[in-house]
Amino acid sequence: MESSSKENTHFFSTNTILLVDRFSFKSESSASKEKTSSSGGVKIFLGALSFVYFAKALSGSYLKSTITQIERRFDIPSSFVGVIDGSFEIGNLLIIILVSYFGAKLHRPRIIGAGCLIMSAGTFLIAMPQFLMGRYRYERYPSTINSTVNISPCLQEKSQHPISALDKVQAQINAGCEKEAGSSMWIYVFLGNLMRGIGETPIQPLGITYIDDYAIEENAALYIGCVQTVAIIGPIFGFLLGSLCAKLYVDIGFVDLDTITITQKDAQWVGAWWLGYLIAGSISIVAGIPFWFLPKYLPKPETRKDSSTTSENSKFITEDNKETQISCQHQVKISEMAKGKSLLSLDFLPSLKNLFGNPVYYLYLCASIIQFNSLIGMVTYKPKYIEQQYGQSSSKTNFVIGMINVPAVAFGIFSGGLIMKKFRINVLGAAKLCLGSSFFGYLLLLSLFAMGCENSEVAGLTVSYRGNKQTVDDEQGLFSDCNSECLCSKNDWDPICGQNGVTYVSACFAGCQASNGTGKNTVFFNCTCVRKLESPSRNSSAIMGPCQKGKECPKMFLYFLAISVIASYTLSVGGTPGYMLLLRCIKPHLKSFALGIYTLAIRVLAGIPAPVYFGVAIDTTCLKWGIKRCGGRGACKLYDSSALRYVYLGLTLVLGTVSVFFSVAVLFVLRKRSSLKEEAFSANGERGICGTNSRKDNFSNSDNLLQTTYWPEKETRL
Repeated sequence: MESSSKENTHFFSTNTILLVDRFSFKSESSASKEKTSSSGGVKIFLGALSFVYFAKALSGSYLKSTITQIERRFDIPSSFVGVIDGSFEIGNLLIIILVSYFGAKLHRPRIIGAGCLIMSAGTFLIAMPQFLMGRYRYERYPSTINSTVNISPCLQEKSQHPISALDKVQAQINAGCEKEAGSSMWIYVFLGNLMRGIGETPIQPLGITYIDDYAIEENAALYIGCVQTVAIIGPIFGFLLGSLCAKLYVDIGFVDLDTITITQKDAQWVGAWWLGYLIAGSISIVAGIPFWFLPKYLPKPETRKDSSTTSENSKFITEDNKETQISCQHQVKISEMAKGKSLLSLDFLPSLKNLFGNPVYYLYLCASIIQFNSLIGMVTYKPKYIEQQYGQSSSKTNFVIGMINVPAVAFGIFSGGLIMKKFRINVLGAAKLCLGSSFFGYLLLLSLFAMGCENSEVAGLTVSYRGNKQTVDDEQGLFSDCNSECLCSKNDWDPICGQNGVTYVSACFAGCQASNGTGKNTVFFNCTCVRKLESPSRNSSAIMGPCQKGKECPKMFLYFLAISVIASYTLSVGGTPGYMLLLRCIKPHLKSFALGIYTLAIRVLAGIPAPVYFGVAIDTTCLKWGIKRCGGRGACKLYDSSALRYVYLGLTLVLGTVSVFFSVAVLFVLRKRSSLKEEAFSANGERGICGTNSRKDNFSNSDNLLQTTYWPEKETRL
């Protein structure tokens, strides 16, 4: 009996050990499979999200590159273009709260996929006017077009103009007027950009939180950094695409390009702005496809599960209660949506009060709003500024911004994160780095005031017909005794370059009596106003197109590029420290809500108004407005270079200076709290504890200002 009992005991023990080992092996195997499945799913989502970030950044930057093209094509002032640019933020504003609050309770990947479809539809809608409007028509002297009628530029007698030709031209103008009077095609661009904003809304909050929920904690920051890096590559390709399309004539494929009489540097040139939107819309469609096949949930890695339970229990709960969890979450989702009003009163308002009761968060929010007003306005109209100030073409301007400025910004953001990691900078150090970055960046921008070009010499606008420097706002200054016998219209804009180096608004205002050739090769002779500045005995001539800017302008343009790149880098260095300051100055459970309020405030108070009032300010520097066929003011043809420089840079620097003062206030509050905390530790004799936990204490304070129970060292691993 004893031997039998021993054998049974031995048999039972052996089987128990084998079962335990087998169970342990299965647990380790399932854990390994779960980890592999989770990691693979996150990486697939990461790749898809990175491509979406690339697509939305490309389309957004392409819109910036086509600002001047849209302005000329639709014959609208800069203030209208600012409204179009701000419509993207309006679209975000319409649904950002709904997406941020309810999006996490729904199928996040599919919501992102639906957003991509909406974004692509809006991008296609922006290009739609090209196929609904007629061909682009620009002002040109009749003889420069292939015509059998030879008309003198200076119509000394009405009999020189054949009646049949006059009737034909007038009939075409009237027909065009009737068509334009019934349509405002720029509304399509406005609505398309609005849809882009709606479609883009769920990408950032839902995409980043999805990665943060299911990625291994030490890898989450790296993954987010990869997404942000790809997002920075998007604008490079966006501006390069804008450069390529700006070289192509707007009606390419619809008209004979040999008949085009204007060049890329002409103020009336419009590139194939619509072509890039078709490309960007197609990329957005492709980018959204993978999200329709991704799961709503991924297995959470062990390190992200509740530490109060064992790994086996965690896995048991995850595997066995998965379906129950999904159904419960579905019920909770419906009940929360139905009780949104009570949730708003019980949770939203106290959280909002908690955030704005935090002086660091409030002051940093004010500093960011004002700084983004400065930066958004500067970036939106930077292509226009380069074109008008330095006489560069749209194609070259976009190429320079895409290849030089955007990489400088990317490198600056990366450098900021690297500095945070290498020197283990705490929140106080991050605030100092933000302040120093802003201060020296705007100080560099201040030097750009000395790197401008003088006004182009345009007779009657920036110089008199006698050659004296002047700036005339009254268009009556276009008329002089040298063209008094010509039948010229002050609404004309068909610039020619006299051999004296002065630009004339048209051949008529130059007093030209004859012409030879057609198209771009037209040469005008016997120009009385050109002769007035030259020797009276010389037979002065002029050619098509405006004259080039002064000899010093190309050199100034190179100086501008150098300082602009350094300033862009310097300002961008403070981006990552500022983001860390924002995350670590709030309680962990308010992190997502604080980021949502921050994004909302930036969009409403900076993204929408900045392009509008920058555009209104730039419009005040216009010297020569275009006139629409049906009457009314169109797009500006010529700006006062000096006034444009002072308005554009001055507005940027004033806003930047105000933001620096708020950054100083943030630093002051942080220093004050840091000193109070040290005094409290000293009084309580807790220096030993402080020494052992100095790493955590750098990011926390007695008022839960700098808590990081959920984000320890994560962002600095970029």
